[in-house]
Amino acid sequence: MITHDIRSETTAKQLLERGREVLRAEIDALIQLEAYLDDSFAVAVRMLEATKGRIVVTGMGKSGHMARKIAATFAATGSPAIFLHPAEAAHGDLGMVQHGDTLIVLSNSGSTPELSPVMQHCRALRIRIIGIASRIDSPVMQAADVRLLMPQVPEACPSNIAPTTSTAMMLALGDALAMALMDLRGVARDNLKQLHPGGAIGLRLMAVREMMHGGASLPLVSRDTPMREVIMTMTSMGFGAAGVVDDDGRLIGVITDGDLRRHIGELGDGVAADVMTRNPKTVPQDILAEDALMIMNDCKITTVFVMDNDRPDTPAGIVHIHDFVRYGLS
Repeated sequence: MITHDIRSETTAKQLLERGREVLRAEIDALIQLEAYLDDSFAVAVRMLEATKGRIVVTGMGKSGHMARKIAATFAATGSPAIFLHPAEAAHGDLGMVQHGDTLIVLSNSGSTPELSPVMQHCRALRIRIIGIASRIDSPVMQAADVRLLMPQVPEACPSNIAPTTSTAMMLALGDALAMALMDLRGVARDNLKQLHPGGAIGLRLMAVREMMHGGASLPLVSRDTPMREVIMTMTSMGFGAAGVVDDDGRLIGVITDGDLRRHIGELGDGVAADVMTRNPKTVPQDILAEDALMIMNDCKITTVFVMDNDRPDTPAGIVHIHDFVRYGLS
């Protein structure tokens, strides 16, 4: 049994410096990649935008892992995409590729032999090919209709073998393509909400109307309501606040626990209009929950009234800071 590892003699400072060294190498590679982008990038994005079928992304080994993630990013941002494993493609999965698709091929060297059958098949179907590699004269780039050349930079691996800087560039270039295509197609937050109904992203894209309390739950009083009744409303509804409305149902003020403390001398015989804070902060129904929460945090308030879309001066609901916590937003 090994009881002593000579690597334990490596200091924490040395490990930290090695980590920073790797990050510097990858940052430098990305800076060089940015400088390499030319008009071919715009042509590639236009080609992807014109795709009638799906975006098919392929790559072998670590490039394949990047291809899988890039395909997932396209799909998550409104562009139908799949990952095609080149080895499986040669055993029947080529049937997944159809006329009207666009193929993106990832290979640092551009000479990965497993990619040849995929490209030949796509050529036969007259499928357009976008090549991503670091050698312009490689088979991948020669077969491509559009060539996105990556700079030839050393890997962060001491032996210059393990894909590190090269895969970082592939991943970043895939993100750049997906984001530019998303902008070109006009994909907005509402579209993303439909694609991400669950998880953390779904929560971030939730409209505040989906979590607000409305109808009989609204703590509303008139301007002439005695403060004793106002306090009962605030307590029974559980929001620690009451909205003051005029005869037409328009919100003209808000009363919070803070207002009660500031006007404690007027609570005995006062009415809502004497205590309320005029021109309160409100939010529209369609505002994202995370944006509403940001407003509440910035204004240091624990409740906010949500205004009706058709009547912006009329409250349709109310949300409390605890509602965001309950939904997992904080």
